[in-house]
Amino acid sequence: MKRILFVCTGEKLPTGAIAFLQSMQVQDPICLEALFFCPLDYDQLASVSHVPGVAPYLRLRDKEIDTVNNLKETFSRECQAHHMKCHVHENNERWDKALFIKESRFSDLVVLSGELFCDDGGIRQPNMFLEEALHAAECPVMVVPEKYVPAEHLVIAYDGSKDSLFAIKQFCYLFPQLTDLPTEMVYVKDEASDHIPDIELLKQFSRWHFDSMGFSKLHFNAAHYFTSWIGEKQSVMLITGSFGRSAFSYITRRSFAELAIREHAMPVFIAHT
Repeated sequence: MKRILFVCTGEKLPTGAIAFLQSMQVQDPICLEALFFCPLDYDQLASVSHVPGVAPYLRLRDKEIDTVNNLKETFSRECQAHHMKCHVHENNERWDKALFIKESRFSDLVVLSGELFCDDGGIRQPNMFLEEALHAAECPVMVVPEKYVPAEHLVIAYDGSKDSLFAIKQFCYLFPQLTDLPTEMVYVKDEASDHIPDIELLKQFSRWHFDSMGFSKLHFNAAHYFTSWIGEKQSVMLITGSFGRSAFSYITRRSFAELAIREHAMPVFIAHT
């Protein structure tokens, strides 16, 4: 049984992430640790900051805590209804990076919403809080869109590095039930050569872990075109290495995983070394 850390940071439960957890439970029972953080009401917080005294602030805090407690109760009922073993953490404070790091250290996987994580209604995801969580997590993370659709195909980002192989191994360990899906391993580099690093070893390794694996080299700039390419595919899950370190070694400024999350088109699995 795997320990899954579910993280909720908004005013409503992320339906996509919960649907994903339910799909995991159907395949193999999971043990959930649910970590809730108070949502930030930026408009009310701004108005409180201009009012002297502590009473407005205390009223805002009471409202935040009530919101979190209601979400905890609703989530517990969802878990009970779907026979998911769950422990809800006592935390009811705002985003706490140190707490998140420690809980992720002792988890097999973090599951969170790619759209609702510390959402203020105005900034496109991933916002600074989601980016911080993806950088700080000490286990793999599954970022789930609200319009979650079960994957029918897997796309694995490969660049020949140990990070990309580690991501594949972690995915196989966590989701053996998905390795029978049609899978495409993609190496992207804007060059004429069709060379893929260590392709023969990669094929040998893949045969032991995946039922149907194809290999592709895409001859374009991934920073500009990869999300458009993968966005044309239906019911896809993307598997990649560490967030902030590009899965394609020549991208230096922007993680394509960040762009994929921003599109909200698919679940994204991000491993960490």
